Amino acid sequence: MTKKERRRRTVEIEEEETVSANKHKPWIETEYQGIVMENDNTVLLNPPLFALDKDAPLHYAGEICGFRVHNGPSGSGSVQFEAVVLDRSTGEGLVRSKEPLDCESQREHSFTIQAYDCGEGPDGVNSKKSHKATVHVRVNDVNEFSPVFVERRYEASVPEGRLFDRIVRVEALDADCSPQYSQICFYDIITPNVPFAIDNDGNIKNTEPLDSKHQRVHTFWVTAFDCGKNRAQADAQVVVTVKPSCKPGWIGWTKRVEYTPGSGSIPLFPSLHLETCEETVWNIQATVDLQTGHIGKGCDRDSYSDRSVRRLCGAVRGEVDLLPPPSPAANWTSALPTLPSSDSSLVFSFNGSNHVAVVPDSVVSALSGDHFTLQLWIRRGGANIQPSTTQTRGSRKDEETIVCSTVKNDDSFSHYSLSVHGCRLSLFYWPDVSAARPVKFLWKLEQVCDSEWHHLSLSVQFPSVTLYVDGVTFDPALIHDNGAIPNPAPRQRMSIGACWELEEKQKEILNNTIPEGKDSVKYVGGYHGLLSGVTVRPGSVEPHSVVECLYACREGLDFGDLETLGSGMKVHVNPSQSVLVLEGDDIESFNRAVQQVTYRNSLRFATPGVRPLKLSTSLRCYIRQFSVRLGVVLQQFAVDR
Repeated sequence: MTKKERRRRTVEIEEEETVSANKHKPWIETEYQGIVMENDNTVLLNPPLFALDKDAPLHYAGEICGFRVHNGPSGSGSVQFEAVVLDRSTGEGLVRSKEPLDCESQREHSFTIQAYDCGEGPDGVNSKKSHKATVHVRVNDVNEFSPVFVERRYEASVPEGRLFDRIVRVEALDADCSPQYSQICFYDIITPNVPFAIDNDGNIKNTEPLDSKHQRVHTFWVTAFDCGKNRAQADAQVVVTVKPSCKPGWIGWTKRVEYTPGSGSIPLFPSLHLETCEETVWNIQATVDLQTGHIGKGCDRDSYSDRSVRRLCGAVRGEVDLLPPPSPAANWTSALPTLPSSDSSLVFSFNGSNHVAVVPDSVVSALSGDHFTLQLWIRRGGANIQPSTTQTRGSRKDEETIVCSTVKNDDSFSHYSLSVHGCRLSLFYWPDVSAARPVKFLWKLEQVCDSEWHHLSLSVQFPSVTLYVDGVTFDPALIHDNGAIPNPAPRQRMSIGACWELEEKQKEILNNTIPEGKDSVKYVGGYHGLLSGVTVRPGSVEPHSVVECLYACREGLDFGDLETLGSGMKVHVNPSQSVLVLEGDDIESFNRAVQQVTYRNSLRFATPGVRPLKLSTSLRCYIRQFSVRLGVVLQQFAVDR
């Protein structure tokens, strides 16, 4: 056998041994974790890639010839990656990317890998494959991008003279995928010597109060750095405008307005406008208050007597004047002090002790019946009146009686008293002093304790009672249980300014009568204040329109043209036209509305003097969720003859 034949025979024997020896599959780990940099293609695996074969160290059967990459769970990965064998005998392999990877477009990749041996010979016949292992590859970011500002120019305006926690905020973004390189670590003002500072969040504040006179506009540049210390591609410009000092308030009002009688309605605020210092407003409310309490009975009214005014207003005749001017026929008011009045009526003063008007029986006898209307002008307190030594002014324990009356109704007697008690007005009514229980009607009114003139009209159609105060209706609270109150004496009488009290030891009631000269009268519950125009009209009550006419002022506030009101504007005027309220949410519409507020006085001979005018404004703005309340603007205007 030649040498060449012997060599061929040796190879055949080795191949036979290999075929018989390739009994095992290669083995690899079940899972690998890998990382690859954006600027590299080699994947670093943990654990390293090694394929083992139990057929080693046999030739071919115990060697690893290659790795195959398959798609992962998402259906991608095999196209972008490949695996190569570094050493066939040790089974060491390497995973690498076929093309550059981009962290910003895809940061995570997953695929499977499988090893196969060299089979039974050099042609790889009958090679065996391992199981499939999962490979997770994370692409590590490279700081390839620089920060970019959202805006190239930032503008803000601030009032002068103040320090702000934040004037404006600049913002830069970085396109890198990792937190390390995509976050902005800090900002910097690169313009030197400016009175501003910037924090790591981009908030810019002033380091000293700004002065618009010294420098109206501040311009400077800022830059940004990511956490990899890459600087922004382009710096941003910041412009801060300093506004002169501004205080919210009314501008364009005058301290004095002259009014000539007969000139009709005149605007009070023709040039007035509201300065809001460029703040966004969501609600404005202004109250115009005309203060005329010092003019006559609260305002300018017709300079006629109360009787004449009643005729002009169409009131039903038949009223009885309980406080007439002193005369031989009406002398029960001669002892009462009087005060001057701008109209033809008399104003009577009561001091709460010895000022009492006892109405004669001849007058009281005409006031029988349980249907009547009691009207009067009242002002608690009054001028030059000293409180009684036995009563405390404003005390809640002592009632002050205005009118006290017992009248005869056919075969019975009824009794009522009208009193004030602090800020309460009460009507104590006893329909039958010998049988029925009394009823107390109670009203809580600010008008009876504000020391101003007010008109009261009390219409009684028992058990119904209606009270008008300055022409406005008020509902009472009823009190039926008044405790153990002794029945009033069945005797016809009436007093103004107090109520009588019979001393028990001198009462001698015989057949429901008190003999003449047998009672000693003591008056209690003295009224402290001013009264005028006290009248009672028995029979049907006065209509509401008549009551409004009797109270009506001839001067007051008005609004020019309601048709020109802007959207969302509201106007309200009280019955006496002394208070006008405007409400809205738009500055321009509100300014136009204020300029249409007018004053009018229809009297030919108006009462001269100053009428103080108060404008109170509430302004609510979107300023850190706070409300801005404007101060009170005081204005005066004079009425000349």
